[in-house]
Amino acid sequence: MRRINRLLTPLAKAATRTSATPTQPATASGFLTIGSTTYINPTGTYPLFHAADGTPTPIINDTDHPLTIITESDHSPPPADLILAPGERTETRRGDCVQVG
Repeated sequence: MRRINRLLTPLAKAATRTSATPTQPATASGFLTIGSTTYINPTGTYPLFHAADGTPTPIINDTDHPLTIITESDHSPPPADLILAPGERTETRRGDCVQVG
């Protein structure tokens, strides 16, 4: 039994090692405009607020990264996410947030 424990010890130590530090998404160069708010060199996810009167929310991607407008998932089937290439703009009445990259 001691021999089995001795053989398994290296495996237990390998399993408890900490992994490499998770990499942060690269910061996009440029500007992201959602409604009337402009973000400089955006990274990560930004909320998408819709007007109470139902007018569409403008989104302008003046960055070097594509943007994904994440849509609500409580519909069956869920609508497809909208992707904006660098330099594109759109107006939308749907979506929860905008993700850079």
